[in-house]
Amino acid sequence: MTQGLSRRRVKWKRIGLFMTAACAVSLSSVLAAPALKELDPVPMVTIPAGPFLMGSQNPKGRADEWPQRTVYVDTFSIDQVEVTNERYMTFVATTGHRNPPNPYGTGVLMSAKGIEQLPVVQVTWYDAKAYCAWAKKRLPTEAEWEKAARGTDGRHFPWGEDQPSQTRANFDREWDGEKTFHAVGSLPGGNSPYGIQDMSGNAREWVQDWYDPDYYANAPDKNPQGPEKGIVRVIRGGSWHSPMSDITATARGRGGFALQTHGTGFRCVRGGEGQVQGKSSSEGR
Repeated sequence: MTQGLSRRRVKWKRIGLFMTAACAVSLSSVLAAPALKELDPVPMVTIPAGPFLMGSQNPKGRADEWPQRTVYVDTFSIDQVEVTNERYMTFVATTGHRNPPNPYGTGVLMSAKGIEQLPVVQVTWYDAKAYCAWAKKRLPTEAEWEKAARGTDGRHFPWGEDQPSQTRANFDREWDGEKTFHAVGSLPGGNSPYGIQDMSGNAREWVQDWYDPDYYANAPDKNPQGPEKGIVRVIRGGSWHSPMSDITATARGRGGFALQTHGTGFRCVRGGEGQVQGKSSSEGR
């Protein structure tokens, strides 16, 4: 009797050890499981927190770029390249968001072929904001965009002080259909100090902020979010058609909410102080 009881105890002990081991394997497999698939699986570059020189001290620069001063920005991550037609069409197909016009011919953009890696254009500020929200991201603030474009040393262009060339930036050109744009990331000579591509030329880029010509003179020194209200939004970076003065790291453009041009696209960011403001700021409606 005692011997039989002892055998049963050994058996149940072995079962208990097996179940414990099985639970441990199950838990470890959950912890090691890959994260959910990114809706927008584009490389992102992390910009470390810290100060940078924002604005221009060029006496020939525009008044809305003055003054140059030190601004602190929290850590954030930014898309390494502009949003492409391929990525944007995934968003349209997934959400039913309206299809932008096709700048290369008739019909909607989805009908065009061979343009997958070109930057999407003909998108409004609302379109850009909706895409970033779908991707669990947001539009960059103007300060974030400028820091990502020029680094911390106040450089004139993303690559430094050398004059622009067609090996560094796609700019100062006439419309030439599908040949107008370069595929995103195809001009590494124009990379910013952080390795971010096409921040001068190719497509201009929507950002979160309202436009105010005097904002640089009045903005806070830490995580500026742009004015609380306004009429038009800021566009940065210049396009394929922009002159050299519009593709500097400090040049500021602007456009209304419904603006759709064949020169304006966008990229997204994640994290940083702008996440809160991006959710709560007025849309202008």
